Amino acid sequence: MIAVVDTPIDRRAVREAVEDPGFGAVLIFEGVARNHFEGRPVVALEYEAYPGMAVAEMERIASACQERWPGVKVAMVHRTGRLAIGEPSVLLAVGSAHRVAAYEANRFLIEELKARVPVWKKEIYEQGSAWKANKP
Repeated sequence: MIAVVDTPIDRRAVREAVEDPGFGAVLIFEGVARNHFEGRPVVALEYEAYPGMAVAEMERIASACQERWPGVKVAMVHRTGRLAIGEPSVLLAVGSAHRVAAYEANRFLIEELKARVPVWKKEIYEQGSAWKANKP
């Protein structure tokens, strides 16, 4: 499961995409909208993306991950649109036979996603807003 969605992320579906009876580890990372950035209060976030380009890059990242950690299953979903504080903007899941591979692969996924996937974030403040670059 690799997707860019404009509705709330289905946590159950993401987890189910990486489950396997032979796996001893399922690791899920949720990036959520927080209420501050560099000391400034944030009231909401907005994400924009070119879904086709973003999904294609996410698929390349997932393939690289599976080459590096053979046997893992990967799911990556990024949200677009307006998010309230506390809502997930990205959900990544890795299933593997062992926890070490799950942790390493999941960390690889989020770092590569932040560095490479064309998704843009706008922070909404009580007064004004600002576009923010992804920081790996």
